[in-house]
Amino acid sequence: MAVHSTPGVSPAHDTSLLRPAKRISWGAIFAGVVLAIAVQLVLGILGTGIGLTLVDPVEGTTPGAAGFGIGAGIYWLVTTVVALGAGGYVAARGAGVHDRFDGLLHGLVVWGVTLILTLYLLTSAVGGIIGGAFRTVGSVASAAGTGISAAAPKVADAANLDVGDVREEASAYLSTAPSDPAQMTPEQAQKEIAEELPALARGGQDGAQAENRIVDIVAAQRKISRPEAQAQVNRAKAQFEQTKNKAVATAKSATDAAAGAAAGTSFIVVVALLIGAAAAGFGAITATRRRV
Repeated sequence: MAVHSTPGVSPAHDTSLLRPAKRISWGAIFAGVVLAIAVQLVLGILGTGIGLTLVDPVEGTTPGAAGFGIGAGIYWLVTTVVALGAGGYVAARGAGVHDRFDGLLHGLVVWGVTLILTLYLLTSAVGGIIGGAFRTVGSVASAAGTGISAAAPKVADAANLDVGDVREEASAYLSTAPSDPAQMTPEQAQKEIAEELPALARGGQDGAQAENRIVDIVAAQRKISRPEAQAQVNRAKAQFEQTKNKAVATAKSATDAAAGAAAGTSFIVVVALLIGAAAAGFGAITATRRRV
């Protein structure tokens, strides 16, 4: 059989059959992300309204902070699942994918882009509504740091280490105060004892000298023997150590509790994010099945 061909013209090929199909449709993903954020925004505003209706300080029926926080967390998780599921469904449906893996890929990308935008919007008012749970993590972590910072001054006060003002004020009195404790006025004695307290707290040789000076002042002012004055100073030191140790223990306990709460909340948020990813993937796969 003769074959006829036209010189200079190659046989026609269907290039559409050779063109690789797109695995990702960014237009469809963008549509899914917009829908997911819009749904969660609407549901977040709705949840805020529902929460405000439960607050009634006049009647005293306002829910407790713990119960209210748990309810808000559960509601945020539900709205996240609904929003990401809808976003994943729209992305897969709009892309017209026929493969379940391609649908799952669209859903996960919707979840990732939505998460990044949510973190970006946290600095705005809209982000405050969408990313309430992320703000909770930040608040708890900040509370842990604030607890440490707040505990430090209390421990310092208990240890009588911050005595700059006392020193300055005491110097004015001691400039004319007699060296003999018996000739001191009660005010002068109190000021000199206040000046010796930092050295007593530091201990060592300076601490021993400060303790001897305080014992002399106490004995002279109260007109008691030196052993009796030493016993009173020892009791004061024991009470001081007990107060300081109690303050340190309280500060450590508060810090540990805040750190534990921050860690627990972080794990909960991670689980919630994974549930959101699963919801977006499930919605996309559902759309793929129905497309087939």
